[in-house]
Amino acid sequence: MRSPSSRADETGEATAQVRSYLASLPPGARKEMKRVRADIRAAAPGAVEWFRYRMPGFRLDGKALVWYAAWRQHCSLYPIGPAIRRALAADLEGYETSKGTIRFPLSEPPSSALVRRVVKARVAEIRKKKTK
Repeated sequence: MRSPSSRADETGEATAQVRSYLASLPPGARKEMKRVRADIRAAAPGAVEWFRYRMPGFRLDGKALVWYAAWRQHCSLYPIGPAIRRALAADLEGYETSKGTIRFPLSEPPSSALVRRVVKARVAEIRKKKTK
């Protein structure tokens, strides 16, 4: 089991990696990713920031909650499974989805409300699995 100080060191390292990642983005993408990051924090206040697979993300209760990333033409949220895509189908209409990913064109980024709904659905999914 990790000590509380090693968890704090890990969290601090992840935050530094996320800041570095965000700084590397073009200004428009950086602005959107900072907003998405804030929306995720607001929707899952107990989540812990981390950096895996060269992408920033958050963990909740020791499980991967969500990753977010900016690409040349879009930004994405991961992992968004079929149950969430079905539950939020009306909200996600017009956005490209595939194998656990939602892609939002950088020219038409997701609203804060949509990001928060997706994250809250992931929180519920994780907590439901935890109780089983």
